[in-house]
Amino acid sequence: MTNATTNPTNTSKAPAGKDRRLGKGLAALLGEPMDDIVPPGETNDAPKPGIQSLELPIDSVEANPFQPRREFNPDEIASLAESIKNHQQLQPILVRIVDGRYQLISGERRLRATIHAGLKTIRAEVREADDRLVAELAIIENLQRKDLNAIEKAMSFKRYIDEHKCKQDDLARRLSIDRSTIANLMRLLELPQPIVEMVTSGELTAGHARALLPIGEVEVQVATAKKILEEGWSVRKTETGVAELLRAEEDSDTGLKVTNVSRQKRKPVPPHIEAMQQEMRMVFGTKVEIKASARSRGKITIHFSDAEEFERIRGLLGGVNRPQLRVAG
Repeated sequence: MTNATTNPTNTSKAPAGKDRRLGKGLAALLGEPMDDIVPPGETNDAPKPGIQSLELPIDSVEANPFQPRREFNPDEIASLAESIKNHQQLQPILVRIVDGRYQLISGERRLRATIHAGLKTIRAEVREADDRLVAELAIIENLQRKDLNAIEKAMSFKRYIDEHKCKQDDLARRLSIDRSTIANLMRLLELPQPIVEMVTSGELTAGHARALLPIGEVEVQVATAKKILEEGWSVRKTETGVAELLRAEEDSDTGLKVTNVSRQKRKPVPPHIEAMQQEMRMVFGTKVEIKASARSRGKITIHFSDAEEFERIRGLLGGVNRPQLRVAG
């Protein structure tokens, strides 16, 4: 341990009642810098009011274990490193003290760029934050800067919900974002690994991937994803293609041979009904049929392939805390 971290006080527990609402900036969330941290080379002999930051050895700062971002653009890091060398570090990183070590809260790009620039120290501010708040800050910082791809966002949401045993509504409230944003992104994790990798690499957009969710068969999903890349489908074209696949599947479910004549005799689905079906397919990730009569009556049929999918849909419809039901068949 270097003299820069002499006698640090563990600050991993946030004070009771601290305002944790996100969307108001990191400073508003974390409060003022701690004034009782002793900078390198100083002692506790006299009070040192107004300490804003201190210089920490690079190797004394540990990574943020809750950082959802997995990929950092090397060109961006190199550019930032050049800026730091030419103009110095304009904004300190934020750290907390955990088990006698400084742990990063915010500023991983600055930390990486400082290392890239070959500097030995970095300017930092020490704040109080518990694990849950640090996880929230890591998510919101990247969301605000659009640094994460859709899969990284989805994985960060899932990790937070699993670790803190909360619901999507709870996380949405704490991050000040719509619950549907969280739900739509987390749904991407239900896709086959090859498609997840396509989204992660940027080959496929989140919109394309979301359109593939209603397809039940993994092989068909992957084949359709490859076709999207080969033929350069737009998201709209993908949605249309998936709808056609689902209609073909519907024909096969009847066990009857479907000819062009019989297709032409089939009563066409009104555009507004088709639009609603497509919207609900995106929401539930499975085939949805809407039958409406002239008297504005009708029914909605939501298809599922097994008990697990049934429970997933049931959770979307009415919450996840109901008792499990047995599915016949």
